[in-house]
Amino acid sequence: MEAALARIRVLIADDHTLMREGVRALLAATDDLEVVGEASDGLQAVEECRRLDPDLVLMDVAMPGLGGLEAALQIRKECPRVKVLVLTQYDDREYVARFLKAGVSGYVLKRAAGTELTAAIRAVHRGGLVLDPAVTRDAVDRPGRSAAADAAGDPYDALTDREKQVLKLVAEGRSNKDVAQLLGISVKTAMSHRERVMDKLDLHSRTDLIKFALRRGVIQV
Repeated sequence: MEAALARIRVLIADDHTLMREGVRALLAATDDLEVVGEASDGLQAVEECRRLDPDLVLMDVAMPGLGGLEAALQIRKECPRVKVLVLTQYDDREYVARFLKAGVSGYVLKRAAGTELTAAIRAVHRGGLVLDPAVTRDAVDRPGRSAAADAAGDPYDALTDREKQVLKLVAEGRSNKDVAQLLGISVKTAMSHRERVMDKLDLHSRTDLIKFALRRGVIQV
């Protein structure tokens, strides 16, 4: 008798409970995909990746605390074996560029049909790069300006991964103490990161920082 094929172990990271339940139900109907855990924010996604070592993370973009981009950067650094597939409602090509630069293996929109999502998970697990057709069309419709080119020259890219995490948290209104606790660093280090962010982006107040974060899509209204 043939041995059963190993199932693809998936972690779902999304702050909407109904979305996580829907994806879990979809994957439960397959023979080769298994949900091994869930996370409701980016920080929990990183922690669950360390604990569960899944094959793949389905990652939302806009989540409280650490967002999808910041979590993806940390997961790619700490758990390089784990593939990250973005599952989001945002089809903005700037998001696509930043996530691809962060090393994700795919970018799929939530409106994708169930079979499209499961096919994307399998393709990413095999080592492929999957982009939603709507995202690909947007890049094709703008000749001479690829998503990566649009992101080039953005001062945001001058920030380190940690500074990007600090930028998002501060823009969300978190205090230095909150930032330190969420990222597992000292308050003094959090303050130092914040000062470097302000300096690199040539920002002079929290209001300027929030405006920058909104303009670049780091946080949502």
